[in-house]
Amino acid sequence: MTTRLTLLLALLTALCANAAEPAAPAGLLPLDGRPAPALQLADMDGHATDLEQLRGGWVLVHFWATWCGPCKKEMPTLQRMSALVPATDLRVLLVNTAETDDEVFAFLPSVAPDMDTLMDRDGKATERWQPRGLPSTFLVDPQGRLRYLALGGRVWDSTEYVAFLRSLSARR
Repeated sequence: MTTRLTLLLALLTALCANAAEPAAPAGLLPLDGRPAPALQLADMDGHATDLEQLRGGWVLVHFWATWCGPCKKEMPTLQRMSALVPATDLRVLLVNTAETDDEVFAFLPSVAPDMDTLMDRDGKATERWQPRGLPSTFLVDPQGRLRYLALGGRVWDSTEYVAFLRSLSARR
C-alpha cells in the first residue's frame, strides 16, 4: 500500500509540474538542445552584442530581411510582443541578413520603429545558424542551447505565444 501511495504521489507531482508549464504553441518546433552557434554582431550604430554574454536568460534570435514579405508582416507583432514580455524574461535579438544599413534604415521604421537590429552585413552569422528560410526564429535557453525553432512568420503577440514566452523565465 505504501509503495502504491508513493508512486501515486510521484505521478501527481510530475503531472502538476508539467501542467504548470504551457505547451509550446503550434508552429514552434522543439530542438535537440545543441549549443547555439556564435553570434557577435553590431547594430547600425555600432553597438556590439555577443550572444555568449546573454547566458543566464532566454534569448529569441530572429533572422529577417527587408525583401521578405512574411518578415514585414511579422515584425510589428515582434515589437508588440517585446512590450508584453519583459527583457528580464526574454531578450529579443533581430538579425538582418546581408543587407545594407540604408535598406534596413528605410524599412524598419515603417514596421517596428522601436526595435533595433543587429547587422549581419556579410551573411556569415546567418550561414553559421543555417535558418531554413526567412523569417526564422530560434529560442536559446539560459545555458546557450537551441531549444525551439519557428520557421516562417508568426503572430508573436498572440495570447498563446506571449504566455509561452513569459513561462520561459521560470525554466532557468
